[in-house]
Amino acid sequence: MLALSALALVCSVAWAKEIPVDEDRAARMYDSGLVHESIMAAKHKTWAKTEASGAMNSAQYPELGYTPCVDGVAAATVSLWSGAMTSPTLLTTPWSWTKKKNIPGDANNSFRCSNADLYHFLAHADLGSSGQGSSSWGWTSEDGREFMAIGQQDGAAFVEISKEGKLVYLGRLPQASTPSIWREIRGYEHYMVIGSEAVGHGIQFFDMTKLLTLDPASPKTFDAIADLAGYFNGLPVGRTHNVVVNQELGYAVSVGAQPRTSACRSGLIFMDLSDLSNITSPGCSGADGYVHDAQCLVYRGPDAKYNGTDICYGYNEDSLTIYDVSNKANAKIISKTSYEGASYTHQGWVLDPMNQEYLLLDDEYDEEEQAGLAADGFPVTYIWDIKSLEAPKQTGYFKAPVRGIDHNQYVIDGLTYQSNYGAGLRVADVSSIPADPTGASVCDVAAFDIYPEDDALPDGGLIDFVGSWSSYGYFKSGFVVINTIERGVFVVKLTSKICT
Repeated sequence: MLALSALALVCSVAWAKEIPVDEDRAARMYDSGLVHESIMAAKHKTWAKTEASGAMNSAQYPELGYTPCVDGVAAATVSLWSGAMTSPTLLTTPWSWTKKKNIPGDANNSFRCSNADLYHFLAHADLGSSGQGSSSWGWTSEDGREFMAIGQQDGAAFVEISKEGKLVYLGRLPQASTPSIWREIRGYEHYMVIGSEAVGHGIQFFDMTKLLTLDPASPKTFDAIADLAGYFNGLPVGRTHNVVVNQELGYAVSVGAQPRTSACRSGLIFMDLSDLSNITSPGCSGADGYVHDAQCLVYRGPDAKYNGTDICYGYNEDSLTIYDVSNKANAKIISKTSYEGASYTHQGWVLDPMNQEYLLLDDEYDEEEQAGLAADGFPVTYIWDIKSLEAPKQTGYFKAPVRGIDHNQYVIDGLTYQSNYGAGLRVADVSSIPADPTGASVCDVAAFDIYPEDDALPDGGLIDFVGSWSSYGYFKSGFVVINTIERGVFVVKLTSKICT
């Protein structure tokens, strides 16, 4: 790890608030890529160690069936599906089995939980991959069938989530160049938008309706280019860190497309999706340099000056940067704001896209750096008042109750679904924030810890880049899909949305 402890010393405070960006520090630590490269190196070091231990071999992890959360633990069972569903008792006994082997006391298959039952687990190896997992996103067909694209080191696996919560493997889309664990996926209409950090990969657009008639008895491997609905490679070297979609206005954005010295400075690179057979870029913005993640929306909120404006909320390593991207060839920065404890501004989400008053922001490195509010190692979610886009305010925060590192979160109907690496899925009720923006009234609703390897550690968690990468909680069925780095994919469902 590079000597970044100075960040912790500078930012170790009892309270966090918005502050101006320190431009000198930004140039040295962030614009140069120093902090990002340090984090990437730390991840590679962890993953190499994990692989050397054998824990990255996903074939060793057995398929797991329905397991209720009892007294805070889901003690899983190794099972074979019978194919016969017990529909009359679906809510209490979702499956019947041809064979069932109980393994109580097996720590490796006992998962800490709260208000969430396990429905199914499949290893990456069972989903056609020899690598690790990363991002994921879902799609619901017109007739209500639910599908997932599962990011993996060597491509994307496609599964259907059955009505009983079973993962049904249908096929896969291989990587377009070399393998890379960094594979980010978002949805656009009935397409999946898939980007990768691999040089020469470009961005794949896959039509999910191709899955509707596939036979799971014969999973299909699609061609990485020929079977695409669209392909975009107007990137400096064909790599992107992340992909973002504005559904309403029909465009996508590549963010973090290295190198930082390119014309767009790894900022926002826009893609016009009006014709997927000929995707073009109307422009880019490098005004604030590297963008790690973003959420692009039509602005609907109290700031009358920007009502109806095409906005991107950028999570830019050391700042929340808000853009007016109405003119893709000449995007403008509305505001650029840092905060006490900032170590690596990673990702965030607005509380309500139809009334954009608040957003949540997570920092991927403050726990590692013991910076500010994260000095105790418990993941911090920062609350921002964005009622004025030109002057956002950091009003409060809340913490997860288990040590770990926060990674990605999405707010759905007043609940935030967070992927906190080794701490797994954490769900919190954030509906109280407009009335109490300090975060004091935010409460935990549910959790499913998919990384039992660190359960015996103090405060029940490991400050490292292991475990869950992403989760998807938008399905009307209530099933939540968790994609993990080492093992594979979990399907869980909340049994309650009432605060614990």
